[in-house]
Amino acid sequence: GQIEASPEHFEIAADIADDLSFALMRAGISVGREPRSARYHLIGAIRGSGRQARLIFRLIDKEAGCQIWADRSDGVLGDTVGVDEHLAIRVAAALQSHLRIAEINHALRKPGSELGPHDLALRAMPGVLSLDAEGNARALEMLERAMAQDPDYALAKALAAWARIQRVVYHFTAEPQVERARSVELVRKARALSGDATVLAILGNALTLLSELDAADLLIRKALSLDGGSAWAWSRSGWIDAYRGDAESAIERFKIALDLAPQDPLAFNNMVGIGCAYFTAGNYAEAARWQQCALMEHPSATWVHRTLCPAYVLGGARPEARRSLQALRQQYPGLTVPEVQRGMPPLPEIYCNLVVEALHDAGLPL
Repeated sequence: GQIEASPEHFEIAADIADDLSFALMRAGISVGREPRSARYHLIGAIRGSGRQARLIFRLIDKEAGCQIWADRSDGVLGDTVGVDEHLAIRVAAALQSHLRIAEINHALRKPGSELGPHDLALRAMPGVLSLDAEGNARALEMLERAMAQDPDYALAKALAAWARIQRVVYHFTAEPQVERARSVELVRKARALSGDATVLAILGNALTLLSELDAADLLIRKALSLDGGSAWAWSRSGWIDAYRGDAESAIERFKIALDLAPQDPLAFNNMVGIGCAYFTAGNYAEAARWQQCALMEHPSATWVHRTLCPAYVLGGARPEARRSLQALRQQYPGLTVPEVQRGMPPLPEIYCNLVVEALHDAGLPL
């Protein structure tokens, strides 16, 4: 709808509203002009005057009767060319994360007998994004139900493909080859179906963990061409650069993803990625600092110690390295160096060698 504004800001308010509608539609979010037919209402207003003007947005869930997001931007209505479009992309990116959470909550409120494939996929999403064993198992159970109801539902297939290869990379399974083969097959089927930027970004996640970097790069580029504000696609483009050894570009892309959606459930994984990129660059203190931040944001992601411990070892922080390895082995008591090697994502060979040598040096058995 329109953004409330004084006559001084009518024109810029209309431009921002148009750019925001376009950005939301590119992200696959339906935008309507008739408030009565919409579940979610986005209310905007420009307050103040001149360079002291501020832009305020509130997102209302009409069905639940509550506000689910708000944003205030100060001093952003200057004469800079392209400011309207930049604002629209940033707001649309923030909205995606909060709308996704609202839709998940809506699916969670539905009775079990009324759940369709989309509801089941939404219910599964937090488990897939958790990147932990318990959430992964819950998610796959719901995704199997979704695919049984509709074998051609792209979102469920893409999420299942990503969840299956997570089981290999994060040591959630005793049958890594079986899970890898399942992921490969699900990716193949999902790519044959039509998908929006979100589906493409999810498939890009699966393909990178399957070491198919070129295929992942193609899908992520397509996702960003559809939705330049997709934090998930920017994050995955960062991982692709990290896996290719381009630390500087990776850090830039991870920080873009964090700026776009700092409250997203996957924000912590951007911090992990920044840490990995600093590790590649030989800055082990920064590598450890960023991965510590990731663990503080998401304590159940104990697999982060797999690369945090080596950063401590190579940075000369032996007491911290011992504590990190202890936390890793507490979660994965049977973990060995060969198992770490089998589960490592496609990071540069020199990176993987340093990780393996440092873990063994810290006390992980062969």
